[in-house]
Amino acid sequence: MLSPNDKKLEKLDPFYLPSLSKQKTSAEIVSEARNALRTVRTQRPFTPREDQRKLFGPASSRTPENRPPSSFSVHASSFEFSDSRPISGTRLSPLEFKPKAPASPDTVEDFCLSFPKPPVDPAKIRRISSARARLFRVASQGALLPARTLLPTQPTRVESEETVTTRDSVVKINGIYLTESKAIGHLKRHPLQLTYDGDFSKITEQEMFKGATSVPFHLRSGGDQGKRRPRASSSSRSPDQSRLDIRAGSKADLQEKNTEIEVDEVFWNTRIVPILHDLEKEENIEMVCATCTQLHHALEEGNMLGNKFKRRSVLLKTLYKLVDVGSDLLSLKLAKIILALKVSGKNLLNVCKLIFKISRSEKNDSLIRNDSILESLLEVLRSEDLQANTEAFLYCMGTIKFISGNPEFLHEMMGKGAVEILMSLIKQVNENTKKSGTCLPNSGHLLVQMTATLRNLVDSPLARSKLLSINALPQLCTVMEQHIGDKDVCTNIARIFSKLTSYHDCCVALASYSRCYALFLNLINKYQKKQDLVVRVVFILGNLTAKNNQAREQFSKEKGSIPTLLSLFHTFYKLDLHSGKRWGEGDERPEARRPAQAEDVLIKLTRVLANLAIHPGVGPAIAAHSHIVGLLLATLESKSIDDCEELVINTTATINNLSYYKVKNSIIQDRKLYIAELLLKLLVSNNMDGILEAVRVFGNLSQDHDICDFIVQKNVHKFMIALLDAKHQDICFSACGVLLNLTVDRDKRLILKEGGGIKKLVDCLRDFGPTDWQLASLVCKTLWNFSENITNASSCFGDEAANTLLALLSSFLDIQPHILGCNNIPICEAENYKK
Repeated sequence: MLSPNDKKLEKLDPFYLPSLSKQKTSAEIVSEARNALRTVRTQRPFTPREDQRKLFGPASSRTPENRPPSSFSVHASSFEFSDSRPISGTRLSPLEFKPKAPASPDTVEDFCLSFPKPPVDPAKIRRISSARARLFRVASQGALLPARTLLPTQPTRVESEETVTTRDSVVKINGIYLTESKAIGHLKRHPLQLTYDGDFSKITEQEMFKGATSVPFHLRSGGDQGKRRPRASSSSRSPDQSRLDIRAGSKADLQEKNTEIEVDEVFWNTRIVPILHDLEKEENIEMVCATCTQLHHALEEGNMLGNKFKRRSVLLKTLYKLVDVGSDLLSLKLAKIILALKVSGKNLLNVCKLIFKISRSEKNDSLIRNDSILESLLEVLRSEDLQANTEAFLYCMGTIKFISGNPEFLHEMMGKGAVEILMSLIKQVNENTKKSGTCLPNSGHLLVQMTATLRNLVDSPLARSKLLSINALPQLCTVMEQHIGDKDVCTNIARIFSKLTSYHDCCVALASYSRCYALFLNLINKYQKKQDLVVRVVFILGNLTAKNNQAREQFSKEKGSIPTLLSLFHTFYKLDLHSGKRWGEGDERPEARRPAQAEDVLIKLTRVLANLAIHPGVGPAIAAHSHIVGLLLATLESKSIDDCEELVINTTATINNLSYYKVKNSIIQDRKLYIAELLLKLLVSNNMDGILEAVRVFGNLSQDHDICDFIVQKNVHKFMIALLDAKHQDICFSACGVLLNLTVDRDKRLILKEGGGIKKLVDCLRDFGPTDWQLASLVCKTLWNFSENITNASSCFGDEAANTLLALLSSFLDIQPHILGCNNIPICEAENYKK
């Protein structure tokens, strides 16, 4: 009669048809069947957060005197007013002028001619010079804008009854055209009284286009700020021909030109000038900030942004003066307008420094975000010349680096193309370095900022996909090759790769770049004692070799690959032995202890060795390398799993992979009994991961008769039988493998009856067999070996175990129980277990 548990088994699916929810593809099944060795995982190296925002952190290899400062002051006097002038792209040619006496000097028609005059009275010259000096002195020291400005549309009160109309350099008075010099003399004799009440809202459209124009000289369009009448541009043109061209100009063109000037003049005087007056008079910071926002919108509306705007000088001087107010919010608004006006040279550097200084405080991140300063900074990187503005780019990138560490900016930076802009600059630096043969000045400082920014951005899945789409990883490798002497640059890129290679697609992309392996080996050799860089390079190598057999082969074929790893292992093993105090019995241990620096390198290094050992051409060579195996065993002997859990587990996993190879010169096979002794302390620990790794090593070593004797002598087999109750598939699988190898020896088969071994094997078959065909196969092989030459199933397994086993096998094979015959089963020796 079947027990209740056996009745439940009748409803199980056949062995070869697992439940659909856990059904695996044929490729996965074959892969599992062949996967005799394992890769090892580990955590990414820890990067502490910097307490202060600086261009270069406390771990930088740059000395303070060899790096740009992060602390400085920016004042109005830091800016150059000469940059305020618009740069003309046209080079003027010298003019040839040969005066010719007119036929009728009394005719006023040729108003453009200038006749010789007698010498001016010296007293008048002194008066004019002193007046001009006072004018320049006031312009440089006092207000940049007049307190009272007359609009072109504002009525003019004239003491005489004469009407004055100014247009370019020609003045019409009482219907007579005079040159500007003659008009000045005329106006001295007929002075004008100009007033301005500051109310632009009273101006009507009709008044706006009246002919009277009396705007202050430095703001009006008739001066050097506006458009002028065309002059002779070639030395071959005579004055007579010029006069004929002017008179031949169509009246329609002249009206169109004058209309453009007047419209521009009206917008400047009605929209911009009042705002500039408010900026100079307003004392409330919030009102000044609001006025700056209003100014930016007005300039944008009037298409006055950029370096072609001819009144930039007046505007920029006003903005520069407000920098001394010292408000972070106001400074950001000023910087946004100044950048929009396309300043260059020293002024571009100073405005980038101003923003950098503000961004050093995290509390200002919200101000930077609200004012969209990021867009202005990215525009600088996109449009300005890198070689001419390297220092300005440095502080611009410093600001972007700071805010890239704030997750709130991540989406905005992705949307505005920050990744593409940075990689374009990096590519430009690479090309310039390749052409010149040497690194450009300050390019290393700039690369530190750019790579640190990319390090923050690669946390975004969108950033990773963009880097892959533009093939950025080889460019970053090129940077490391060209700047291998710059530890800060190499460390930042190593941090980028350590993040990227944690993802499969990025790992495959880097592994396919064959030059990266030699590059990483060069970095290890050059910076062998620089833990922060070496630990990341080794972590990257562990990621590359984890699931890519071609990467394992390529790395092992690089010249000096294994000796480099051995040298690194030896260096940090010695450093770890002498680093600080070990936890004693009376010490209070924290729940989660971060590995020490030297220990962390050893953790990542043993992982690389474990991954390389999977390759059939590399594993035997490492297993036969006495120095590497010696360091692994020394580590396992000196470390406790309670103190160094990850290092002990990785080291044991490496030994497990190496113990798979049965080669004549294997050091693992020569010292197998010593290794078995070391594994005993792991078996009796409370760490289940450590126990699992130790059992796996015993699974490989127990194929040797001496190890089987050791297992029985030390009662390790009892421990293996107890592990069958762990209800953990991996542990049951590994423990069953050891028992399988023991049952190959006929003298040791009876040990399965100790501690209820047969019943526990049958329970494992019942619990895991329907969904784990490898474990079920292993249990059946063990029972097969145990039941060799039996005459009766009940006497061999016991009545209850035999009935349960019969029901299980029937359900797995989908046949009726009575078809199976347990008597006189032909027996053959099972194949030895291999992990």
